[in-house]
Amino acid sequence: MLNRRHIRIKVMQIIYAFQGSESDDLKKNERFLLQSMENMYNLYLLVLSLMIEVQAKAEDYLVKSQKKHLATSEEKNPNRKFINNELLALLKNNALLAEELENRKINNWKLDDEYVDILFRALLDSELYKDYMATKVSTFKEDKLFVIDMFKEIIAPNDKLYEYLEDKNITWLDDLPVINTTIVKLLRKVKAQTTESHFVPKLFKDLDDRDFATDLLKKTLLNLSAYSKEIEGKTANWDKERIANIDFVLLQMAICEFQKFPSIPVKVTINEYLEIAKEYSTPKSSVFINGILDKLVKEYTDKGTLNKIGRGLM
Repeated sequence: MLNRRHIRIKVMQIIYAFQGSESDDLKKNERFLLQSMENMYNLYLLVLSLMIEVQAKAEDYLVKSQKKHLATSEEKNPNRKFINNELLALLKNNALLAEELENRKINNWKLDDEYVDILFRALLDSELYKDYMATKVSTFKEDKLFVIDMFKEIIAPNDKLYEYLEDKNITWLDDLPVINTTIVKLLRKVKAQTTESHFVPKLFKDLDDRDFATDLLKKTLLNLSAYSKEIEGKTANWDKERIANIDFVLLQMAICEFQKFPSIPVKVTINEYLEIAKEYSTPKSSVFINGILDKLVKEYTDKGTLNKIGRGLM
């Protein structure tokens, strides 16, 4: 689920916080990093399970409407198209997903049911829902497209949900765009015969990615002073106070990859940190970072100190 860019962003956040504190406990920072990434998986499950709960709320709503003393003909014989949505049924009946939710004790929507109700009411009032419910039958493809649109238009942008997640875990605000993108990708790829594991992806592609996360954090933190001097040597004409703190952190991490990660191509490192700078720093940061890294790569190459092995890594 997490790719290398997500991992770099997580490490950046930890180092950025580390520089503002007096902590020098590497193990503590490593534990915090791993816990932060585990919490991303909890957020993924929490947001994904919302769709199951909204469907359950809809079913409960229909049952109560049928039991009204003066129920209308429509309430007595409701359109069950949303209740029977095939993609939502896959989620609801997914035993692996249910097991993961139970193991991680993710039962927020049972305790904070009002947020499910807010989303359900927003869905009922939407043109998206009204158009979908204009007929009583649909194909799996139509059901899937509706669920994707429901997530993108009703669930993901909801302000109340955003505030709730912020109150529960402050790091989730930075994680939410990644999680929402992951969920949309999984929904787009799902098929009627998709296995249950589709919606229970691994947090890391493999152990190498997990090791990359902890190694990048540790090796950067252990060499912050040395990397800072290298940056200062290339920014002599810059007022240090004018260099964004995040830019400084990204440069330190990039230098670490140049020197301590011989299998990662230089171009990959530079491109990754430029993209992160565009998203997390100032409008001019990517140009500034690119200029500094180009100078450093040229210097390392001339000195023969660029620690890269294998073909095509320059």
